[in-house]
Amino acid sequence: MSSDIEKEPLSRQQKKSKETKARIFHAAKTILQKQGYDQLSIKNICDEAGVSNGSFYHHFKTKDDLLSYYIEEQPSINPDLLDTPEDADEAKIGIIHVYLNYAQYCRELGVEFMSNYYTPRNQALNPTIRTERPYPILTVENYLRKAIDAGIITPKISLDEICTDIRMLVIGNVFEWCLHNGETDFEGNIRRSIGHYLDGIF
Repeated sequence: MSSDIEKEPLSRQQKKSKETKARIFHAAKTILQKQGYDQLSIKNICDEAGVSNGSFYHHFKTKDDLLSYYIEEQPSINPDLLDTPEDADEAKIGIIHVYLNYAQYCRELGVEFMSNYYTPRNQALNPTIRTERPYPILTVENYLRKAIDAGIITPKISLDEICTDIRMLVIGNVFEWCLHNGETDFEGNIRRSIGHYLDGIF
């Protein structure tokens, strides 16, 4: 699979829409970092971004839909790496790579943002109502499904259970990183915890 996929140039309207979405997200990020989740109202977001309520709802369904938008901005993953793996070890490497990529993005967003994003009040984290944006766990789920269908791995538990477990492991690692104000071996902990977990299931 080639990673050099040519994208159609954006139209003027598409560029304007993308810029507005980015401005709204930047406003939400600023509020989260400086004031916390409790102050993240749609009114405050619109005031910070300098846009109308109508403009907000044109781009996002809800505040939590906006928060899930940040996933779209994460660094892209080389699609060649996530082709169907040759064996179980390669599958583990691919999964860990997805989350090392995510850890780097968390660092770019910063501890303050992630601390306020990972709250039980943020329904963007709820997998039962999540949008189809490219969440890391969706990437991993599709990758694992390919490997299972090809007979390359035979997990001891269901794919849904694996994805739930990995999601909880990652949330725990993010929480630990935030708890220590970024002074932990974030990437090393992710590599170790996910690696040990995967060793036990296939």
